[in-house]
Amino acid sequence: MGIENLTPALGSTANRKRVGRGQGSGTGKTAARGQKGQKSRSGYKRKRNFEGGQQPLAKRMPKIGFHSRNVKPYVINVGKIKAVAELEEITVESIRGVHKIANSVTRIKLVGASAKDLASKIKDDNVTTTGK
Repeated sequence: MGIENLTPALGSTANRKRVGRGQGSGTGKTAARGQKGQKSRSGYKRKRNFEGGQQPLAKRMPKIGFHSRNVKPYVINVGKIKAVAELEEITVESIRGVHKIANSVTRIKLVGASAKDLASKIKDDNVTTTGK
């Protein structure tokens, strides 16, 4: 058996239905397009996701997934975490030594009643205090 003798399986192929070939064919006159209207005309093309003028589903659904580029600082309340207030020099590395912080944290903000007094100890630009 050679490749030139291969044939498709019985019933797996069918001839294309030729429409608009006279009344006796069953698909004459309107050629299976129904009666009048835009869809029955030649050259008709509907836009993808067009819903007949109704607001499309993609525009009706709530938009999610915004991710701000501004890095929000990690907030530490020095009233609750006394070890940070007792440091001699306050940097991101020194705070990591006394308080558990993720490696992804790059900016730290110190808040609390005594945070303003620690401003003179801060030696890193990535550590700030409240401005009150």
